[in-house]
Amino acid sequence: MIDPENPVVQLCAQGMQAETEGRDVRARDLFLRAWEAAEDDYDACIAAHYLARHQPTPQETLRWNQECLTRADKVGDDRVRGFYASVHGNMARAHRDLGQIEQAREHFESAAEHIDDVPAGPHQQWLRYRIAAGLRATARPAPQQHEDPVGELLTTLCARTDLEALSLLLPPYMGSLGTPEDEERVTTALRMLHAERRLPDEEQAALGHAIKVRSAA
Repeated sequence: MIDPENPVVQLCAQGMQAETEGRDVRARDLFLRAWEAAEDDYDACIAAHYLARHQPTPQETLRWNQECLTRADKVGDDRVRGFYASVHGNMARAHRDLGQIEQAREHFESAAEHIDDVPAGPHQQWLRYRIAAGLRATARPAPQQHEDPVGELLTTLCARTDLEALSLLLPPYMGSLGTPEDEERVTTALRMLHAERRLPDEEQAALGHAIKVRSAA
């Protein structure tokens, strides 16, 4: 658990508040002060995480994310166990911004492996969505070579603002990290919606096709 009395944590909390107020220069200054105040690898890991968000170039963003990961590895205990999903996710996005897709994919996969170490709640769910999106974007082979009938169906449902159907399908689809359990949740949601037979004929047929494609995979 993060100690709220830790001076580095307090500086980072002030920096986060400045971010929410749109004072990015002030936020970066506070995060830099946190880095300078760090007394050990744990403090430095926290400060580097926030400094990475305020860098002028993708290269510098990657450098600070790597610093965060390196410091977390040096700590190596339960204090940083819940950090890794976020840290690897940040590394992945930094590599992707630099066009380094293979490295990005590796870090998204590492982030997925650590998602269950993040305490349950909105933060974990958001991380899961972001990691899942990264895995889809860096899929092997290229995403455009895959048929994604579920994604196409969701696009249709969004255009028609079918909130009931979207509330059933979107959470498992957006949060799937590609594990058999996650993918079965998507298929189960598809089958539940198909059984209701409430969609227009064309969408109902697309729903059946999506189930067929997934069952054959």
